[in-house]
Amino acid sequence: MREPIHKFMKFTDLKDMLKKSGELYGDRSAYVFKTEEEGKFREITHKEFRDDINCLGTSLIDLGLKGKRVAVISENRYEWCVAYLAVVTGVGVVVPLDKSLPDNEIESLMIRSEIEAIIYSNKYDKIMNHVKEQGNTNVKYFISMDLEKKENDIYSERELIKEGNKLIEEGNREFLDAKINAEEMGIMLFTSGTTAMSKAVALSHKNICANLMDITSVIKLVEDDRMLSFLPLHHTFECTVGFLYPISKGCSIAFCEGIRHIADNIKEYQVTAMISVPILFETMYKRVMKTIEKKGKLETVKKGIKISNFLLKFKIDIRKKLFKEVHDNLGGKVRLFVAGGAALDPEAEKGFNDLGFLMLQGYGLTESSPVIAAEDDKYRRLGSIGKAFPSLDVKIENPNEEGIGELLAKGPSIMLGYYNNEEATKETLEDGWLHTGDLARIDKDGYIFISGRKKFVIVLKNGKNIYPEELETLVNKIEGIKESFVYGRPEDDEDYKICAKIVYDKETVEEIYGTQDEEKLKELIWQEVKKVNKTMPAYKYIREITITDKELIKTTTQKIKRFEEIKTVIK
Repeated sequence: MREPIHKFMKFTDLKDMLKKSGELYGDRSAYVFKTEEEGKFREITHKEFRDDINCLGTSLIDLGLKGKRVAVISENRYEWCVAYLAVVTGVGVVVPLDKSLPDNEIESLMIRSEIEAIIYSNKYDKIMNHVKEQGNTNVKYFISMDLEKKENDIYSERELIKEGNKLIEEGNREFLDAKINAEEMGIMLFTSGTTAMSKAVALSHKNICANLMDITSVIKLVEDDRMLSFLPLHHTFECTVGFLYPISKGCSIAFCEGIRHIADNIKEYQVTAMISVPILFETMYKRVMKTIEKKGKLETVKKGIKISNFLLKFKIDIRKKLFKEVHDNLGGKVRLFVAGGAALDPEAEKGFNDLGFLMLQGYGLTESSPVIAAEDDKYRRLGSIGKAFPSLDVKIENPNEEGIGELLAKGPSIMLGYYNNEEATKETLEDGWLHTGDLARIDKDGYIFISGRKKFVIVLKNGKNIYPEELETLVNKIEGIKESFVYGRPEDDEDYKICAKIVYDKETVEEIYGTQDEEKLKELIWQEVKKVNKTMPAYKYIREITITDKELIKTTTQKIKRFEEIKTVIK
């Protein structure tokens, strides 16, 4: 079993976490915001953040929501974080909803989750008014993050915080003294997918806190660290790793203004750490290397990497000084990148590490709160997702001759089950072992290597397995390619033809290939795919391609919606 490499604070539930970390870091900055004056920032301390949570929680109980379910939906913002923790640390069960869902799906999940209140931003005013009129839900309280005070039966989160403060001053301690049952469902999360297919994952405080303690024991954040919050907060990866973890460590958080603003926000906020999906880091790395190449410094940087890697063997680290220009372009403070949600291209991982950034890869599922395994400050193996967390056991079920089989995990961060879905729970949880649905192998040192999703494996007539994600990683390395989707087209002989739908970068292809004509581009890209084929056994060869400049259909965390994509290529 993996041993912790850092000391960590122990806590029983999220209320306990807020109390203990608040005592240590109360005066430190928790959230940082821009002001209208350029270069000036407004800060909210950890004590102020916890006070807002206590005040809102007190008001919610006063409304009669004790023990009830409350949903939260908005873009990433401070009010979301206050609402989430206010609900979960003394009121009832929090239900974070996906901010990008269409109106009909939001309404469907509001019904399915049996919520009695919802806290939301003004982006959702229209759908909330519609839901209110229809009366199909159990919702008694609609609470706006943007209203200054109550209007037409719509409550104001800000006003409730002020009212909660008065109640506390008058001696109301119902929320402050609330006891948490760490074993019961405290968080209800819907998996991505259409509402008919999405399952409600039931997580407890024990689940989340076990994961937080595991993360802290292997990846070190310090109170001076500043995280950039980019991925949607409703998603467990961002919620646990990008929100609850830095809050537990006294760090500060800044909210990204959008994908186009990432580089600027990293500089402006002096960000030191960031978690995101691989596609973002891969794009960032490609841009960094392209800039170096344009400046004619590629060979110099390559030599520098050889020298610095040699010196690292003697524990001499000159990377930040040697590659100062690259670091300065990212604000000069970034030290840690953590990728999760899909496989990270080893070239980007190695590349960032070579340049002096700590680039780690993690892996997990909503059902595991979410992290199961990750590389850490001490142990890394390129291409792996690291080792299983200290509190978790993992194993491979029915491994083939290459040692590849389904990855199973067991431990305190594994979900309670799927809410109101006994059949799905039985399929996924067996004797406490979570069936991840991912195929993997574990090497002799305990490093886990993911091959792909079990349900997406293409099994050829000769029994050979092809993992689309593996081929996509190779295709995505072709210059001018943004992303790709590999699939098997059924043939008349009952076998599959391996095909790829390739998304090219409209802005750079002319510079790279000297044309924007799609037919010519397809031929030139096909020649590059043939070069990729030569690096693999013949049964893995991509036999046919289509190209487009339109992005693939993806979830809010940038995972390809494979079942949706397959409909676009196989009619």
